[in-house]
Formats: sequence, C-alpha cells, structure tokens
Amino acid sequence: MNYNLGQELLERDMLANPVSSLQYMLRQLSATYQFLPQLVVDGVFGERTLEAVMRFQREAGLPVTGIVDQATWDAIRDAWLAQQAKTGYSRATRIFPSEGVQVHEGETKEYLIVPQTMFNILAKQFEGITPCEADGCNGPVSADNIRWLQKAAGLPQTGCMDTVTWGTLSHLYEIFVVQDTDCIPEFTGGWG
Repeated sequence: MNYNLGQELLERDMLANPVSSLQYMLRQLSATYQFLPQLVVDGVFGERTLEAVMRFQREAGLPVTGIVDQATWDAIRDAWLAQQAKTGYSRATRIFPSEGVQVHEGETKEYLIVPQTMFNILAKQFEGITPCEADGCNGPVSADNIRWLQKAAGLPQTGCMDTVTWGTLSHLYEIFVVQDTDCIPEFTGGWG
C-alpha cells in the first residue's frame, strides 16, 4: 500500500479513523478558535465531539446539525490545513539541528536516533517503512525509509534527512501516533 501525504491521500488515511481524525483536527483548531472545546482524541463521537462539531458549524455558517457531512468535513479539514500551513512544524523542528543541516546516506549523527525511532513506530501502521536499528547511522534501511517518506510527501527522494523531511516525519508521527499533543514535550535547547 502506498500512502501519499498529498491532500487527497492524507484524507483517505484520516478517513480510516474518521472520529479520531475529526477529534484531532478540532483539538488542533481549538488552539486558534477559542469557541471550540478542547477534545480528548478517543475515537468516540460523544457529547463533547458533538458540541465541537455544532460550534464549528455555527461559526462557519453551515447548517447546525451535529452531523459531519461532506461540507462540514471539508470545512474542518480546510481550516485545519490552513492552520497547519501557518504554524508549520514549529515545535517539532526545534529538536532537529539548525536549518541547512543534512544527514546523508552513510553518515552517522546521534540526533538521527529520534527519527529512526519514529519510523520504527510508524512501520506498524504503514507498509513501505522497514524497521531498523535506531543507532544514528543513516544506513541503507534508514535511507530507504527517508526516501519512502520523501516520495509520499512529494519531496526529492534523496534519502538524506534534512529539516523539511524531519518536519514532514514529525507531522506524520503527530497525526498517527501522538493523539494527545500535550504529550509532546517542548524542547527549547539546541544541538551542539
């Protein structure tokens, strides 16, 4: 199965777990839109989720039904994508070394252990990612995982971990693994 991080296939992946994906997007949007309650991403369409959907529908000028029809899904998704474009991967990219740093195939950098570990966890959800030792060495398997992600995201398939690839990996990991963004630690330090 080939997952593409482009908008159409990302949405297909989100529809595989529609309630969790809906809750995740609404939770993210609650940081920008104070009228939205902060949801727990539990995959259950309960009262809080219904309330959030209805509040969003009201503010977006949609019929307030509490039903997530195509127009409601599209409006939530579009608002979330717009928010992501503005906020980017600011938290995630702070733990990757500065802009311009690259780890080419065959190179070893200690900070590559984090993305390798993330790939290993994502391998349980995505075909095409191969588990590898999280040793900081961008060997053949590690570089192939990076190329898989780059291809899926429409990036040049270099096998080189750089800031853009790291941001893409972090975003994918946050969507599919970290359902409660409060669990992501803030890291304000740098790499020496």
